Amino acid sequence: MPELPEVETVANGVHARIHGQTIRSVWTSNKPQTFKSSPDEIIEALTGSRIDRVHRVGKTIVIDLTRKKKPSQFLVHLGMTGRLLVSTPDTPIPAHTHAILTLSSGKELRFVDARRFGRLSVAAPDSKYEGPGAEPLTILLEDFIALFRNRKTPIKAALLNQSLLHGVGNIYADEALFHAGIRPTRHAGRLTRAELTRLRAALIKVLTEAIQLGGSSVSDYVDADGVAGFFQLHHHVYSRTGEPCRICAKPIQRIVIGGRSTHYCPTCQK
Repeated sequence: MPELPEVETVANGVHARIHGQTIRSVWTSNKPQTFKSSPDEIIEALTGSRIDRVHRVGKTIVIDLTRKKKPSQFLVHLGMTGRLLVSTPDTPIPAHTHAILTLSSGKELRFVDARRFGRLSVAAPDSKYEGPGAEPLTILLEDFIALFRNRKTPIKAALLNQSLLHGVGNIYADEALFHAGIRPTRHAGRLTRAELTRLRAALIKVLTEAIQLGGSSVSDYVDADGVAGFFQLHHHVYSRTGEPCRICAKPIQRIVIGGRSTHYCPTCQK
């Protein structure tokens, strides 16, 4: 599933290509699993709207719209295999395309999702989507420390809790814990201030570097042009079970925490 860096990369790429354009028409596949709002609601809200901004909130791509001076938002969650592609009309339409927005430039914004875990919706009028948790790239240190106070769950599980920090997923939780030197099984509430300070810095560093490299392409993820990311080449622990640690050469181990595969170095992480 695309995580914060992948969603940020897609949102930035789409924004650069379509902001300022008007949505001339909307086609939907009407597949019920794909639409959190009804297709009719989406078509009504989007047709004739101007695209002001495309940005990320957590793992959701938010498209800010204006129509007749009234603001609204179109929300795109990529799910596991969702893609948001900017294409020319003569580009063959991929299988599993569930929405096509025809723009004033003549280009199309297409939502493609083979497994249909993605969701399309429009925000309620006069509302602003803010996501379920705090933004990990900008959260202040004291607020970050407070998130984990008295929590008895493993720190890996706490990092994946979207009501605490939105956008952090399996890849970047594993990588941040490695860079912070913290074992994923440690109880979140027992981490010291110094450890949480290191973890916040490591999380911001890992997420920022991943965004710069276009995210991690370990499954179906591609950016707005259909191009894969490169951060997977820099993974230290994620999906490297049995391979030597890049720091100490000990084999990377894999365990399961909260039903999620978790990768760590038994020597570098205490």
